[in-house]
Amino acid sequence: MLFRMPRKARIDAPGALHHIIARGIEKKPIFKDDADRNNFLDRLAKILEETKTPCYAWAIMPNHFHLLLKTGLKPISMLMRQLLTGHAVYFNRRHKRHGHLFQNRYKSILCQEDAYLLELVRYIHLNPLRAGIVDDLKELARYPFCGHSAVTGKHVYHWQYTNYVLGFFHKRKSAAKKAYLQFVANGVPLGRRPEFTGGGLVRSAGGWAALAGMRSANLRMVSDERILGDGDFVESTLKTANENMERRYRLKAAGFDLDTVAKRVAQLLELPFGDIWEKSKRPRVVMARDMVCYWGNTELGISMTTLSKKFGLSQPAISIAVRRGEKLIKSNKYTLTNN
Repeated sequence: MLFRMPRKARIDAPGALHHIIARGIEKKPIFKDDADRNNFLDRLAKILEETKTPCYAWAIMPNHFHLLLKTGLKPISMLMRQLLTGHAVYFNRRHKRHGHLFQNRYKSILCQEDAYLLELVRYIHLNPLRAGIVDDLKELARYPFCGHSAVTGKHVYHWQYTNYVLGFFHKRKSAAKKAYLQFVANGVPLGRRPEFTGGGLVRSAGGWAALAGMRSANLRMVSDERILGDGDFVESTLKTANENMERRYRLKAAGFDLDTVAKRVAQLLELPFGDIWEKSKRPRVVMARDMVCYWGNTELGISMTTLSKKFGLSQPAISIAVRRGEKLIKSNKYTLTNN
């Protein structure tokens, strides 16, 4: 009998940078023509704008796509679920097919922004050239289904953070574009780089030579296939993720659920417990609802979809409630537990 290792939980946090790769099941196409690609981009644009999620780079390939995103108002997992489900439904209906379109699990690599943002922009934008979809850099600059064409100014995608990327190269836009184009050209000989797509231990060590040197010096290496960064970044990210997970488990083991959270909020705000579930705009009830949403989502891991159903509100409204709840709780130094 074949036993599988359990999947590791995804790592996310406000402002975290992610390299996302989603592939078609059995390497089959997920885009067959420009109509598919344009529909996907329209869907992506709407979701990014609704969730205020910055996008720095992207590339659409026949059987997969790449995105470089920074977590906005919604966790990346929620954004991706909405994007993949929407595209799969559209694609299956249009092409009269049934069943799964994507592999069961997209890849999401949390990245150390200072060290890797520009490297990832270049790597992602060179995908169509490496795959032979375009013949050279001039054609890549005009190719509409890759973010490189937006940075060069050949196409406009308002949801892509082109000015942010160009700002790393020069204050003047014309000089920045020239420097960016040279930077991309310098990346062509580097070819495929497994460390940028979940290549494991090597990326956190600075390459094979650095890794060998660390081994010979008997130095400890910290790595995780979900994280792209140096050892300190990996260790810090894992520590924070583990602390959050352990706290969540402790709360659930102590019997905490949404009702427990609501009772604590009612106690803090001196509000009748039943009032919290009312569809009321009374300021104190709104405050209570915001706090329940924040603690429920961040401390217990209750999804915004579940909270949306519980309170009878839209998911964007729940996202806003979570943000307001965070400010309220932190400014008043409220705690979920008495100790």
